[in-house]
Amino acid sequence: MKIRLFRSIALSLVLLSGYWQGHAQIVPFPYEIKKEVTGDSAMVVSAHPLATKTGLEILRKGGNAVDAAIAVQFALAVVYPQAGNIGGGGFMIYRGSDGTTAALDFREKAPAAATETMYQDSLGNVIQAKSRLGIFAAGVPGTVDGMWEAHKKYGSLPWGELVTPAIELANKGFQITEREAKQLNAERFTFVRQCSIMPAFVKMEDWVAGDWLIQKELGMTLGRIAGYGRDGFYTGAMAGLITNEMKKRGGLISSADLSNYHSVWREPLIFRYKDAEIISMPMPSSGGVLLRQMLGMIASYPIASYGFHSAAAVHLMAEAERRAYADRAVHMGDPDFWDVPVQQLTDSAYLAGRMANFRPDSATASAGVQAGKFKESDETTHFSIVDAMGNAVSVTTTLNDSYGSRVVVAGAGFILNNEMDDFSAKPGAPNLYGAVGGKANAVAPMKRPLSSMTPTIVVRNGKPWLVVGTPGGTKIPTSVFQVMVNVLDFGMPLTDAVQTGRFHHQWSPDKIFMEDGALPEDTISRLQAMGHILEGCDPIGRVEAIIRLENGRWQGVADSRGDDAADGY
Repeated sequence: MKIRLFRSIALSLVLLSGYWQGHAQIVPFPYEIKKEVTGDSAMVVSAHPLATKTGLEILRKGGNAVDAAIAVQFALAVVYPQAGNIGGGGFMIYRGSDGTTAALDFREKAPAAATETMYQDSLGNVIQAKSRLGIFAAGVPGTVDGMWEAHKKYGSLPWGELVTPAIELANKGFQITEREAKQLNAERFTFVRQCSIMPAFVKMEDWVAGDWLIQKELGMTLGRIAGYGRDGFYTGAMAGLITNEMKKRGGLISSADLSNYHSVWREPLIFRYKDAEIISMPMPSSGGVLLRQMLGMIASYPIASYGFHSAAAVHLMAEAERRAYADRAVHMGDPDFWDVPVQQLTDSAYLAGRMANFRPDSATASAGVQAGKFKESDETTHFSIVDAMGNAVSVTTTLNDSYGSRVVVAGAGFILNNEMDDFSAKPGAPNLYGAVGGKANAVAPMKRPLSSMTPTIVVRNGKPWLVVGTPGGTKIPTSVFQVMVNVLDFGMPLTDAVQTGRFHHQWSPDKIFMEDGALPEDTISRLQAMGHILEGCDPIGRVEAIIRLENGRWQGVADSRGDDAADGY
């Protein structure tokens, strides 16, 4: 009754917001957003200038790349609420100055009460909204545990010191950009419908650039995490707030689910492409395997001679993407629950065979491209960091959709993910990003959903050379793929490689999606003549990348598709 009354009052207040439209004055934006920076020693590139600044300050204090990554992660939870989070999860790739490599999986898990058909009705039809909005869409968050584990293994500065900048940002507030204001305004009604209290993200009048976003409850939550570490989130008072929200709204996450959650150190997926050693994320992220497959499929073709964004180059890359994503739909899932045939999927002979029916003058219909057969055996965020000691970190983290489930935990101030939509609600049924899957990615208790996140570090001459990653759902692996081909094959400067237009094919639907203006008209015409179906789409990804220049300096590039920022020294 109280929740219904809150919603009724809140919706009435929100409807009054029209009276204030046009009367708030936009103030000059209070901080600089740098898209391209060079530095001698260290670099941070993230989705928000204040998070980038936070990471750089940690590096200047003598912290290492992992220290900076932890500080950036918590800062993003405050200043980039649509994807930065403590209520979601993600992946980290680490490459130390001594050559050590590691992959940290802090992906969310399905609650113990989850079932394979939980998002289907009595007739077996998928109820799409159930896995995308509201409390029932949330998996057990992994971010806090992931940062805690990263700190235990590689951190050098005190834990509390790394969380404190985020606490200050939450309590004192920060001024939002025009893009952030538009996003909050667009989500206003959804927050009101999904939350049991009025969250900090909703106010009576429209948000405008320069408004202050203050998040006192989130500041208190971060204070608990700073003081008690992992236990400040997964046990005690904070766990009580989360489970109370579940009981009020019919969610599944229990206190046992929270206390039993643990991130996992996995072996990175390491392979070579031409003169580069590539370190990327293994399962349950499909990103590393897809990247290995796509690069492996084009390796024998003289793509550089085709020309950047020529019909021949785009055709080759799209056909490789098509075949890789066909394998994703059938074979890929949580390796703790499903025997993923990674060795076979990435075998060079297998990849060559996948291209046996490739024709340089015609598209291969997806209906004729099936997953290989073996014997049994939009919203996310990324940041890249290098430190003065030569350590590199690539982290991609997510709530899944922008603002996740839109459920803000009452009294805690953070948004819960809607990561359960990354499972296959039913074999062949598309998720939010149009990706289809089967038994390998079916819902199961305590299982991690398949991901597309592709945090990657590229090594040349024995040293980190390129640190890269992006948000973008199923478009993540193809975005990283294209940036790497742009740099490694077409010889493009990193700025051009990141900022240029992108395209994407994921097998189903059978289309090449392309950003507005990404491809020349002649290329589009030639691709259509080959039989490709092309369709325009919203901006693809927000790549954060760092590269070592020939003179030994670092260059950081932040994607112009958002408020992303680079900085270094």
